[in-house]
Amino acid sequence: MAAKATVLIVDDEPQMREFVRRVLATESLHLLEATDGADALEVAGRQSTPIDLLLTDLRMPGMDGQRLAAALRPNCPSMKVLFLTGYSDSLFVYDEPLPEGTAFEDKPVSSKRLREAVSLLLYGTLHPPTRILPHRPVSSPRPAGERDLRA
Repeated sequence: MAAKATVLIVDDEPQMREFVRRVLATESLHLLEATDGADALEVAGRQSTPIDLLLTDLRMPGMDGQRLAAALRPNCPSMKVLFLTGYSDSLFVYDEPLPEGTAFEDKPVSSKRLREAVSLLLYGTLHPPTRILPHRPVSSPRPAGERDLRA
């Protein structure tokens, strides 16, 4: 069985955190929550494993989502980022593409879109793996009457 990915959910709106937690609760993820950037840094600092996905609001009081991602990145260099925002136009102020491993979804987001975005960022596919099995070569049965010439 694959280890659970750790997802840090950060939003200053309690209803949004609850929605995200409820949607992702069935996805075999280790979910953490924070109310803002400062709280997120504290939560991440208490973890013994790195954050695999930061799922954050873009605009929050104090520290915005982009500054939060930059602050977490030194300790979580392979961390993916999903911005949930009603202000996606502000992600492109400098006409620069989003960094690799970063995506956004406009609020409101559907449950399906949220699950798909998380799965694409974490696993590179729309459907998360349920478990990872060791690779085993597949042996095909020999047609009747055929001999194994290796013997």
